[in-house]
Amino acid sequence: MKIFVDENIPLMTVQTLRDMGHDVLDIRGTVYEGMTDDALWEMVQREGRLLITTDKGFAWYRDRPHHGILIVRLRQPNRHKIHQRVMQAIAQFTAEEWPGLLVTMRDIVQSVWRIGGAE
Repeated sequence: MKIFVDENIPLMTVQTLRDMGHDVLDIRGTVYEGMTDDALWEMVQREGRLLITTDKGFAWYRDRPHHGILIVRLRQPNRHKIHQRVMQAIAQFTAEEWPGLLVTMRDIVQSVWRIGGAE
């Protein structure tokens, strides 16, 4: 699966996803680091990637056609907790299920939204 990870996603998660065979784009340390949300969104859509982020602002894009959005929102985030919630969501949905899907992973619960309404 083609995935874009926002700058807040731990490197251990990037490596694990790559080890699983995913094509993961991580812009840390590149000229694209720090780009605006709109520019990031356009890049992600142009490349057909699932977006993994901790930025709740990307929920605004949920009704637009997209390749999947995974938002991790934790009360006291650390790299291990973020990693665990990302891996849980990746295991829960297949590559074919992600397009049009917004998943928000919180400390205990998760919410799922598909274009056209909640699941």
